[in-house]
Parts: sequence; C-alpha cells; structure tokens
Amino acid sequence: MSAKTCAACDCTLDANAIKVKIGGKAVEVCCDECGQKLKDAHVSAKRRG
Repeated sequence: MSAKTCAACDCTLDANAIKVKIGGKAVEVCCDECGQKLKDAHVSAKRRG
C-alpha cells in the first residue's frame, strides 16, 4: 500500500490530515498552512485564466 502525501508539500499524511475543498474537489493536506497555500494558489490561478 502506498503512503498518502500532502497535496501541497508532499509530506506523508498521518491521522491528523485535513481535508480542504479546492475547485470543488476534496484534497488532503498535512496542516492548515498547506490548506491555505492551496486555496491561495487556486484563487490566483482563477484570476489569471
């Protein structure tokens, strides 16, 4: 079985993983900081395109 990793920083996820919605899809991140980074990146990308 392969280990799950954070969608933002590729750290291995443990029982404390957090799910955040990005673009209508749920992704798992290791902490609130990574969740915020993904949300900010998504908003930035939407503004450009």
